[in-house]
Amino acid sequence: MRVHRRALLAPAVAVMVLAAASPALADDPMPTETIATTPPDQPEESDLAEGAPETDAPAPSDSMNYPNMPDGRGCDQGWYYHPTSKTKDYHKGVGVEQANYNGTSRTAKSAFTSEVTGTVGVAYTGELNVKGTVAVAEISSKFGVTVSASLTAKIGNTVTVDTPSHKTTYARYGVFRLKSYGYSQYVYVNCGKGSKKNVTIYTPHRVGWAIWEK
Repeated sequence: MRVHRRALLAPAVAVMVLAAASPALADDPMPTETIATTPPDQPEESDLAEGAPETDAPAPSDSMNYPNMPDGRGCDQGWYYHPTSKTKDYHKGVGVEQANYNGTSRTAKSAFTSEVTGTVGVAYTGELNVKGTVAVAEISSKFGVTVSASLTAKIGNTVTVDTPSHKTTYARYGVFRLKSYGYSQYVYVNCGKGSKKNVTIYTPHRVGWAIWEK
């Protein structure tokens, strides 16, 4: 058997570490081995903004176009994020993709070990006008899942799998991010609401291996 590695085509992993919104949103859970039988889907890296905003966006300039406060009561003015739906996890690799070819006539064992440590944060497309921790908290509450502002895939994690005869097993260690949809919206003190700003967001969900064979 021969072992070779090839560099990922994706850009280097962002190393921004963002604070979690609450103690329930763990920054670094125990790694888990996640096995995929086909190459893991990945969004187009060029379409994503890696790293969520650290502060809320400024208020829109059309704040005077809304009616007076209903019943004399006001609202907490500012940006809000509203998740609407979720899809599945997408894998963001850390380090290099690894591969092992079994040239024998029998099934063989392939062992892969992560060789670097890297932190993966939130990524998104659209207008995410709130802090990443705010969006993470809303997504976690809406869908009943544990997502984080960032997760770290660490060096030294090992997984062993079977490689069939004359097949190549590929492995990539990293972070699975949950893809979901939602929108940012500004609420004024008079309870008027601005236009909805659509967002597609990838929030770190779990650490693990993506493994497939050809």
